[in-house]
Amino acid sequence: MLAKRLLSFTNLGQGVNVSAVTSPLVWEHVQPPAARRLLTGAVDAFAERGFQATTTRDIASRAGMSPAALYVHYPSKERLLFEISLYGHQAALEILTKAAAGAGPADRLQGMVSAFTAWHAEHHTIARVVQYELAALSPEHFAEVATIRRAISALIERVLADGVADGSFAVDDLHGTTLAVLSLAIDVARWYSPSRQDPAELGALYADLALRMVQA
Repeated sequence: MLAKRLLSFTNLGQGVNVSAVTSPLVWEHVQPPAARRLLTGAVDAFAERGFQATTTRDIASRAGMSPAALYVHYPSKERLLFEISLYGHQAALEILTKAAAGAGPADRLQGMVSAFTAWHAEHHTIARVVQYELAALSPEHFAEVATIRRAISALIERVLADGVADGSFAVDDLHGTTLAVLSLAIDVARWYSPSRQDPAELGALYADLALRMVQA
C-alpha cells in the first residue's frame, strides 16, 4: 500500500528540466560498453524529456549509435527504464541499510535521512527517473521494483517505531510519517542542481528537519 502511495510522486516531476549528465562511472558494472552508453543516454533522455516523450532514436543518438543498435542490447525502451529503476532502488536501499547502524533511533534516523537525501542530490538525474517514471514500468517490472520500495519504507518505519517504543519519538501515524520522511529526500531529485547546495550539507539539513518532525 505504501509503495502505491509513493507512486503519487510521479506527477510532481513532470516538465522539470534536468541539465546534469549522468556519469558513466555509475554504470561500470554494465557490459558491454555499448549497452552502458545506451543506459547512460536513456537516463539523461528520460530525466530531461520524460519517458513517454523520449524515443529510441533520442536514446541511440545520445549513445552515438543507430536506433536499430538499441535492440541488440535491450528489447524495448521500457526495459531500459526497468534496468535504471532497479539499479536506483537497489542503490538507495543499500545506502539506507548501511546508514541504519546507529546506536539509538535518533542517531539511526539522522544517519538514514542524511544518506538518503545526499544520494538523491548526488545522483539527482538517475533519482528523478527512478522516482518519477514508475508509472511507465510494465506491471511485472513495477511489482519487482515495488518490493524494494516496500523494503525502503520498512526501514524508515522500523526506526520510527523503535523511537516511539523508547519514548524518544512522538509519532501518532507511523505510515503517514514514514511517507513524509521519505518525501523529504525523494523530492530533492525534482529540483536539485549542483549549484544549489552540497549534497552532504543538504543531507545534514534534512536529517535535522526529520528529527524535529518526530522527536518527543
